Amino acid sequence: MITEFGGVKSFYDKFYITAVSPLGFTKNNKNVNYYDDKFLLQNIKDFSIACMSKQLQFGIHRNVAFCLGDDKNFKYLDKLNTECGFFEKIIPLSHPRFIMQYRLKDKHEFILHYLSQFRDFCT
Repeated sequence: MITEFGGVKSFYDKFYITAVSPLGFTKNNKNVNYYDDKFLLQNIKDFSIACMSKQLQFGIHRNVAFCLGDDKNFKYLDKLNTECGFFEKIIPLSHPRFIMQYRLKDKHEFILHYLSQFRDFCT
């Protein structure tokens, strides 16, 4: 997708990639998503707000954010955004891991969708 966008420099000149939590989590020696663990989901909010607030001080544009993950991750980020006003708009996109794991045969269609969404906001 980055190659089709125009390469690494073109992509990263326009986009900053981060996460609701810049830390990964494990439980029983396995990776765990914050939104799949009730304890994490209930306790990550203040940390997420602090991390996002600090990163927004980098001077990134706040008119739109693209969320990789169009279900639980998006719902959480959208709710956080409604409360905190980080971005004017959040656009959910299917998570690359989901695409590669379950929809590999449709990968190019997802790439085209990503590019279409990006170009609508990068011109």
